[in-house]
Amino acid sequence: MTIVGFHASHEQLPPSRLLDAVKRAEQAGFDAAMCSDHYEPWSVRQGHSGYAWSWLAAALEATGFSLGVVTAPGQRYHPAVAAQKLAPLAEMYPGRFWAAIGSGEAINEHIAGEPWPDKDERDARLAATVDVIRRLLAGEEVSTDGPIRVDRARVWSLPKTPPPLFAAAVSTETAREVAPWADGVITIDQPTDALREFMDAYRDAGGRGPICVQVHLSWAPTDEEAVAIAHDQWRQSLVPANLSWELDRPQDFDERTADVTPEQVAETLLCSSDTGAHLDHLAGIAAVGVDRIYLHHVGTEQDAFIDTFGERVLPELREAGR
Repeated sequence: MTIVGFHASHEQLPPSRLLDAVKRAEQAGFDAAMCSDHYEPWSVRQGHSGYAWSWLAAALEATGFSLGVVTAPGQRYHPAVAAQKLAPLAEMYPGRFWAAIGSGEAINEHIAGEPWPDKDERDARLAATVDVIRRLLAGEEVSTDGPIRVDRARVWSLPKTPPPLFAAAVSTETAREVAPWADGVITIDQPTDALREFMDAYRDAGGRGPICVQVHLSWAPTDEEAVAIAHDQWRQSLVPANLSWELDRPQDFDERTADVTPEQVAETLLCSSDTGAHLDHLAGIAAVGVDRIYLHHVGTEQDAFIDTFGERVLPELREAGR
């Protein structure tokens, strides 16, 4: 049966409200949760970007389900520091915490003051980063002088079992590249044929563990409200993926999308007041064989979404997946 989780967007809400939302999601029947790890929001209108690692400890303590984070060590976070952050969460909350490692976006990583590398260099850095983190979580003392430089690092407070390290990936090419090291993979919602191709590429390359999909959606009491919410909060969805990795300020995303219409944004994600339409869409994703679906309502008011989907969508989605 497909696990249905809640996505906590640090770009859109202050940490206190996100903590309330994730507790409410558990009470409403969501199976799990995940969060973003940004330094800046995608848009000035979103207006937030709390530190995910402080929030994760509070959220794990306040709930009883699984929580994960999509993060990008390598530039803003040194991998040795990242390993030291991962370890205590896994030690305090065994079996409940995971991290998905990606190659990052300039909007978050430029703050370290280093040049933003090209994709080939980012991919090489990602592989080196994962290797360092895995070795540290296994208890090794690590020194390296490659894409990642480490001098005699050791994580002293280790969990009995290291947390799963998933890969964050979008393309089939990346799915193949990360398959040898990933304990699972998380991608974004995409057309059914493309999703099947992504899953096949990952599995055929030896990829193990769960396949997770993050679904951005907009729900409101009326279709007009749902579209307006998406247009206000999630219009960066129209920025091409390859460019979204390169732009380095929220203002840049706002400038790129200043003239887009609500109708254009509504073509990039499901915006509807009809919970049946959302259910059909999510059931289609589950039918492909996805193991976990994480729902992100792109609005800033989460309570009504959580309660409505907990009552009208989650039970039927689980029944459809039996």
